[in-house]
Amino acid sequence: MINAIYGKKLGMTQLFNENDQVVPVTVIVAEPNTVCQVKTKETDGYEAVQLGFGAIKAKKVNKPMGGHFAKSGVEPTRHLREVRVESAADYKVGDTQTVEAFADVKKVHVTGTSIGKGFQGVIKRHGFAGGPGGHGAHFHRAPGSVGQCATPSRVFKGVRMPGHMGTDTVTTKNLEVVRIDAEQNLILVKGAVPGAKGGIVRVRMA
Repeated sequence: MINAIYGKKLGMTQLFNENDQVVPVTVIVAEPNTVCQVKTKETDGYEAVQLGFGAIKAKKVNKPMGGHFAKSGVEPTRHLREVRVESAADYKVGDTQTVEAFADVKKVHVTGTSIGKGFQGVIKRHGFAGGPGGHGAHFHRAPGSVGQCATPSRVFKGVRMPGHMGTDTVTTKNLEVVRIDAEQNLILVKGAVPGAKGGIVRVRMA
């Protein structure tokens, strides 16, 4: 079976469980994902299915993608993603993956793109302590020494330095599925998931 579904992060809210305890949850809307292409080991070298999701008008699809959808005979979608499967022969173009497949799933792995922070220094990016705040000190938020002088006369790879922070692919594992709303295509998982509101996330069965 296809063990994943793609959707969008709507935001966070809270629910009460059977013990009247407040549970923070993230709401993910996952509209039915349509199989747009089946990839087999004979034709592509690996077993996978291509899932399409997100409504889009046909006139807004460019010609190459329009030809791809026309060849498959499915409605155009805004996004395409691949999911590896054990046997692609079990699926055919036009099949759909819905949140109902997660009705009996207890925990999931959620993958998303973390919120971008732009160019940041070592204190925010790596948690460096920094220097004194006053008393004439001239060392506040600088990284400090990054290498040696004569030997090896270079900066080693991997040294923690200022740079771009965020927009990384992050997976939060073993999140508890609190509720499935098949009518509204919603998955509610306990805790936070990576990414900003409206970001694309992949929900995979743990």
